[in-house]
Amino acid sequence: MSSCPCQSGQSFEACCGPILAGAPAPTALALMRSRYTAYARGDVAHLARTLALEHRAGFDMADVSAGMKTTQWLGLEILDTESGGTEDSTGIVEFVARFQAREQTGGQTRALHERSRFRRDATDGWVYVDGETAVQPVKKPGRNDPCPCGSGKKFKQCCGRA
Repeated sequence: MSSCPCQSGQSFEACCGPILAGAPAPTALALMRSRYTAYARGDVAHLARTLALEHRAGFDMADVSAGMKTTQWLGLEILDTESGGTEDSTGIVEFVARFQAREQTGGQTRALHERSRFRRDATDGWVYVDGETAVQPVKKPGRNDPCPCGSGKKFKQCCGRA
């Protein structure tokens, strides 16, 4: 069993796997983690399926898919959650996702800091509504620093390999 890309500490099969396969997310946080995992695994269909109905028409699957091919997702850190539980109808998840987009950043590591809003719809369950985002460069870790992907290895033995 492989560990889940969302870095929950669980296996993919026990965490985001069932949600990507179509099971409803029980919470806004679970949906957010599954959307991060969808980006990391290239699952554009899941991203489209879990987007609020009013935003689906503007979702360009081909464009998102092309971006996924040039982006490597390095790690996810959950900063805060507000509501979004099993009994709630709305929720907010604040997170930082680290990535490298070779075409846009020349391989420089970036951090996407987002405060995402989610809503539970009667037919679609939890959906992503929108978010306030900021993308910032991240200082490249030193060779002996921990790898920002969360693997527990030194940077030089993980994502820093030449």
